[in-house]
Amino acid sequence: MAYLGQEIKKLGFGLMRLPRVGGGSDPNDVIDIEQTKAMVDRFLEAGFTYFDTAWAYPGSEDAIRQALVERYPREKFQLATKNAAWIKCEKREDAIAQFETSLKQTGAGYFDFYLLHNLGETRTHFFDDFDLWTFVQEKKKEGLIKHVGFSFHSTPEELEAILNAHPEAEFVQLQINYGDWEDPAYQSRACYEVARKHGKPIIIMEPVKGGMLATPPETVVQVLKAAEPESSPASWAIRFAADLEGVITVLSGMSNMEQMEDNLACMKGFTHLSDTQRKTIEKAREELAKIPLIPCTTCNYCAKVCPQDIGISGSFAAMNMLTLYGNMELAKGRENWLVTMHGKKRAGECIKCGRCEQACPQHIKIRDELERVAATFK
Repeated sequence: MAYLGQEIKKLGFGLMRLPRVGGGSDPNDVIDIEQTKAMVDRFLEAGFTYFDTAWAYPGSEDAIRQALVERYPREKFQLATKNAAWIKCEKREDAIAQFETSLKQTGAGYFDFYLLHNLGETRTHFFDDFDLWTFVQEKKKEGLIKHVGFSFHSTPEELEAILNAHPEAEFVQLQINYGDWEDPAYQSRACYEVARKHGKPIIIMEPVKGGMLATPPETVVQVLKAAEPESSPASWAIRFAADLEGVITVLSGMSNMEQMEDNLACMKGFTHLSDTQRKTIEKAREELAKIPLIPCTTCNYCAKVCPQDIGISGSFAAMNMLTLYGNMELAKGRENWLVTMHGKKRAGECIKCGRCEQACPQHIKIRDELERVAATFK
């Protein structure tokens, strides 16, 4: 199906997790250009054309210039990149410089899709303060940008406010996967419904939840394997996202050829899931829901009364992530993002005053849970 005048297949190559020399996963390690070239070749050979990078992904724009832009005619692919005006920008010129840097690093000449990156919470105002909405429209008139949109990680209420304020946004990029679909910490379904209400085409990111739905809990694996023994858990996650109406493409951050082949196998010729397959995913979601978690709904009433400004809901989201997926590295990264990077204090700084528990509508034993979080994420 065509969106915004372009025919784009439902799988996009996310370039945030490109292979690294030595096989490591540190984003600061050197990108393996030769392996990236092989993956680009295979992706295009299979008929897929959408590539997603960002100014903020270390080495990614330069790598895609070498692996894609310098090796294929420009009309053979779509390239998206992003502007993170909230990173080290003190004035409008600093943010505009990101666009110029992206043009230079990619060598692409123009961007098919240009995104204002990671709107929501304290980050949104930078794009308004620097008047970047006007800037990207100017670049669109100059032919340097074909389509303007934004990526978003926050609440449906904030998404509604942004789309009301900026109806000129042509598309939105949202984190959507079956694990987050009904999760009150992410509200994927609600954000999706807001975008649909506004008639905005959607690009989906994190369909495999940073790799966690590629290795879900064993009870979930059993449900998926019983339905299709030959299909990987990751393929179910990709197909769930691609099955949704109004989706331009589903980005997968592929790091090696094995992941590439698995994604291509499930997405080549994909149209929609069957009713039976949808029921299987619902069963998988039900199995996830059975795992005992801290019943935090991120209402943040506790935060309003905490004298220490502890990142309570963020701490609980990270702990629940660890419980569900058993990945300490990713859970620690989640705690760092939701707590430290949001200017909150960590769980270990709780003074056990108990005000949070008086405010909590879920009657969570917050002090005990924070103690457990502090012991886990030392």
